[in-house]
Amino acid sequence: MTYRVCFVCTGNICRSPMAEFVFRTRVAEAGLEDLVVVDSAGTGGWHEGEGADPRTVAVLRENGYDAEHTARQFDPSWFGRLDLVVALDAGHLRALRRLAPTERDAEKVRLLRSYDPAAGDDLDVPDPYYGGPEGFDACLEMVEAASRGLLAAVREQVEGRAA
Repeated sequence: MTYRVCFVCTGNICRSPMAEFVFRTRVAEAGLEDLVVVDSAGTGGWHEGEGADPRTVAVLRENGYDAEHTARQFDPSWFGRLDLVVALDAGHLRALRRLAPTERDAEKVRLLRSYDPAAGDDLDVPDPYYGGPEGFDACLEMVEAASRGLLAAVREQVEGRAA
């Protein structure tokens, strides 16, 4: 049975595609690519149909990740097929939980940095869109750090289904 993860930020051109590609790479490295499907979306449709921000693409490629992406808006009907919805900041978390058709669906929404024990109480991945390249580098570092814990959590869920 496939486990489905969707990363969500505001416009689906910076943080969520970055998280999608990093986590998809971690899933493949763990040999789970046949069991885990990873994608991303935005809470809004402002950039729907566009590619990822060129700065996101540059940072991903410089660090060995794929970067082919088309932005899309999160649809509440997806909750039924998703196992985990990963918000990149507290605003996205609140928006997604409001969109959830059921309490069970709302419980599927988690903050990415909650999977990084070193994050402490600062669980937002700051939006790099209005800043320079250093913001995109910092975003990637946060995403990579949280992806290790997220992978462990997803692996536990996938192995629990197989048992």
